Amino acid sequence: MAPPLLRLATFLPYRLSFTSNAVSEMIASRYQARFGLSVPEWRLIAVIGEQKRIAQQEICRITRMDKVTVSRAAMALANRKLVERQDNPADKRSHLLLLSKAGAALYADIVPRAAAMEQSVFACLTADERAQLMDLLGRIDSHVDELIRAGGIDEGES
Repeated sequence: MAPPLLRLATFLPYRLSFTSNAVSEMIASRYQARFGLSVPEWRLIAVIGEQKRIAQQEICRITRMDKVTVSRAAMALANRKLVERQDNPADKRSHLLLLSKAGAALYADIVPRAAAMEQSVFACLTADERAQLMDLLGRIDSHVDELIRAGGIDEGES
């Protein structure tokens, strides 16, 4: 008997990744062309703008980006004078990142554009559907965190 086929079109982890990549690629091309920002750089600008001052480790936790990606993006933004580093009084081994004056101006320019882009991408959904999608994604995030804390899952587990 032949093994069952995995149909990617109906495999939820693949579909989440596929859709996420499609949206990210569209946004990335716009932010690259307009602001010269990669996706990780844009995410750092967004997180730092929201948090005001934040350690790189915390950015990793919030965005689920790895340390190397966050470090490279932070260095690129610092080289462009969009981000500044301050000593972290809570941890002398790390630094806090904050937006420079130019970074804050860029953030102020990006925010309404990001909101408009979000509105455009999700215009195919009603307000209730968008709220439901956010709820579902939050539930998935929480469940994945629980699975990770429990040691993950094996292929045979459900």
